[in-house]
Amino acid sequence: MSEPLIRAENLHVRIGGAQVLSNISLTIARGEIVTLIGPNGSGKTTLLRALLGLTRPDSGFVQRKNSITVGYVPQHFARDRAMPLTVRRFMTLFGAPASEAIDDALARTGVTGVLDRQVATLSGGELARVLLARAIARRPDLLLLDEPLAAVDVAGEAALYRLIAELRSDLNCAILLVSHDLHVVMNQSDRVICLNGHICCEGTAETVARDPAFGRLFGARAASDLAFYTHHHNHRHDATGHVVPGQAAPNPVAGVEQGAGHA
Repeated sequence: MSEPLIRAENLHVRIGGAQVLSNISLTIARGEIVTLIGPNGSGKTTLLRALLGLTRPDSGFVQRKNSITVGYVPQHFARDRAMPLTVRRFMTLFGAPASEAIDDALARTGVTGVLDRQVATLSGGELARVLLARAIARRPDLLLLDEPLAAVDVAGEAALYRLIAELRSDLNCAILLVSHDLHVVMNQSDRVICLNGHICCEGTAETVARDPAFGRLFGARAASDLAFYTHHHNHRHDATGHVVPGQAAPNPVAGVEQGAGHA
């Protein structure tokens, strides 16, 4: 694996007296796209918040690379329609990227004409694109994306998922993506982590599709669907995240036996 950007070790999180996460350990390295899957209520958003330092674990720890820059797109973004806030102002809250970086990020996500519009007037799809643009404008080392395209129409999803994959190489970053879309799991991910309060299984998408824990959690139909979308890479990514054609991808989970479940 290339340079580790963030590491969680034995995380336990309780919220309102309920155990939400138990014994979570993971490492995300530069150049990886890691997809986090799991049923509703499995703790996916809580895990992202713990990695960001927004939720304090009851035990365990999160270690981040010194001076790491993180971009975050939340699953839900509440807008106060009575508060005036332009996209231009929103893009510069809590730090101001150069205007060229803002223009480039908005162009990448396909919303170049919204800078002077009110955030409250944006459609759901436009807001999703602006949130992604804001996350990448500072050229982060790590992108955390919590169901970032839930409000985007089907036609726009494919283009933005391709963009997310391109960002890994263009920004030389790592991406942790929460998604329920099997196409994304299969076509974009180097590694899949299946979460249900604890890590049920992890590895390549092919490995996870074969793991009995995945079938127990999502059912035989989902397991067969995931297996249907499996494919073999005809390339790998080097230590900087760039594509090296004509070579199969190496095992992305160093030191973890393929197909090994987690108790």
